[in-house]
Amino acid sequence: MSTSTLPDRPAATDEAPTGPLRPRSRRPRRGRRDRKSTALTVAMALMLAYTLLPLVWLTFGSTKSNDGLFSSRGLWFADDFAFFDNVHDVLTYEDGIYLRWFANNLLYSVVGAGGAALIATLGGYALAKFEFAGRRLMFALVLGAISIPGTALAVPTYLLFSDAGIVNTPWAVILPSLASPFGLYLMRVYAADAVPDAMLEAARMDGAGELRIFFTISLRLLAPGFVTVLLFALVATWNNYFLPLIVLNDPNWFPLTVGLNRWNGQANGGSVAGDTPIYPILLTGSLLAIVPLIVAFLFLQRFWQSGLSAGGVKQ
Repeated sequence: MSTSTLPDRPAATDEAPTGPLRPRSRRPRRGRRDRKSTALTVAMALMLAYTLLPLVWLTFGSTKSNDGLFSSRGLWFADDFAFFDNVHDVLTYEDGIYLRWFANNLLYSVVGAGGAALIATLGGYALAKFEFAGRRLMFALVLGAISIPGTALAVPTYLLFSDAGIVNTPWAVILPSLASPFGLYLMRVYAADAVPDAMLEAARMDGAGELRIFFTISLRLLAPGFVTVLLFALVATWNNYFLPLIVLNDPNWFPLTVGLNRWNGQANGGSVAGDTPIYPILLTGSLLAIVPLIVAFLFLQRFWQSGLSAGGVKQ
């Protein structure tokens, strides 16, 4: 009877593991992450301070009289609280011309920013959802127009409007505000994913025209992007200074930016309106000028936040 030969087993050693093998865990680099988080927090705090410090100083300055403005600390109240007196002086100086400037700003912003947002929405929707000759070239021209600063176009715009005879009229400020290359680019990117092609095809099969599809279906889907472009255009139009300075000569058509700069030029002359100093009027008028922008952002920020993020995510 033959016996089978069994393979030799490896000899047991003392270094054999007594338990299951476990992968070597990496040590979490908490120290490096904490340092990055601290650095980012400090950077954000510095940016926040850089942004809010002038606003805080302006708020305190608008509550002071002329003597308190120069004798008290910049970032605190003075002994005399003169905010309501300053507001009264702002609204009554030069026969209430500040109210006229404020109304001009509303006109330029509502018509200019609203028109710019609507035109950008229509153009971006067309570039995203329609196939036509020259679409890529047109989109490339839009991207190129974004890189051109508005100040470089101010003088050519003045010469063009001078030939057209609309200098020193509201149209000289409103018409350039209707062009928003960045808004058009933003709406093109947003509309590409926010409006499903299948929904458009279904509406066309039901016999709906393109304008009806846009205003009843697409515009509702594009509402967050529309509000985003509206806010950007509103800020740009409300703070527009260089173009109105060139194309407007009549103080009755000045926006707040040009009008307040006019008062700032008078500050070296001492006092205005009898014994009323101009510096408190200038500071209070500047503070009142930014209130509408703050209110607009507070009411529209939820649309603004969703409009910035929704267009970049494919569904």
